Amino acid sequence: MPLRDVVGHTRMVGLLARAISRDTLPPSLLLAGPAGVGKRRVAVAMAAAINCLNPQHGELGRDGCGACASCLRIARGVHPDVIVIEPGDTGAIKIEPIREVIAASGFRPFEGRRRVVVIDEADALTWQAQDALLKTLEEPPSASTFLLVSSMPDSLRPTVLSRCPRLRFGPLSVAEVTDALMRDHGLSAPDARVAADASDGSIGTALALQLTDLRGARDAAATLLRQTARGADPVRRLEAVKALAPPKGSPASDREQLAGCLRALSSLLRDLGFMASRVDTGALANADLAGELEALSRSYDAQRSVKAYSAVDRALAALERNASAKVVADWLVLEL
Repeated sequence: MPLRDVVGHTRMVGLLARAISRDTLPPSLLLAGPAGVGKRRVAVAMAAAINCLNPQHGELGRDGCGACASCLRIARGVHPDVIVIEPGDTGAIKIEPIREVIAASGFRPFEGRRRVVVIDEADALTWQAQDALLKTLEEPPSASTFLLVSSMPDSLRPTVLSRCPRLRFGPLSVAEVTDALMRDHGLSAPDARVAADASDGSIGTALALQLTDLRGARDAAATLLRQTARGADPVRRLEAVKALAPPKGSPASDREQLAGCLRALSSLLRDLGFMASRVDTGALANADLAGELEALSRSYDAQRSVKAYSAVDRALAALERNASAKVVADWLVLEL
């Protein structure tokens, strides 16, 4: 994938493309940020931009064409000068593959402009592997670039961190995750929006979510809002807690089910707040429920939506502190 096709991180990608174009890219970099936001994809796209046989020079800077023999082999992971190291079966990156890549980096690239070594999940490097890598990071070979990718960079040794300028990647927006899920993974627009809204800005997280569970959680959250919209009777409100219980036969625990429903509830309440502000319905995370949200907005005005959203946030925090799922759910329905 060329740099221009990377989802999000526009400023960062432009900075990297210009550095590659001017040949000012540092010999080692640490790409740090939340898991699943595209850091490894950026690293591989950088390798393609460096070694492309027919480089493109656009607004970003130097970029891979995505179609030449070099770009295609990099995409398939078989280019001799682009080496990707990742954790093995044990979950660690041991010293042996690091020694091999250090030895290879001492020679000229086989066919490319530069040898690019991508160490994915670099925080999985054993201490021995990090020690072995230190000298190479201190005195990098003239024709090699080392790209360390990590969602937990502070797990690396300070001596490694001090030798790799850090590039900070942030979470993607809901719209960016949605577009990526539709474009690259074939999800329908409604499913992509539901998964994106629960993804915390991570495409990887969105892909790991079970859409059936997300739909069920959203349905339960919508049912709860309908039941609490007009009813002030505490007894009837406590009856509404049943909507948050796992369906029969579900493998989810009460706590897991409630957490999923609360996240879906946050999304719906945020949309109700948007509707109270008269924003374009295209900005809604649950645009496919616009009609039902319009009906709910008659009861959930801006003030009530904000108060309820805050209560859901506190409920999620209580769950994380191991509070009883039943106590949290009972308290929440009285606050909505």
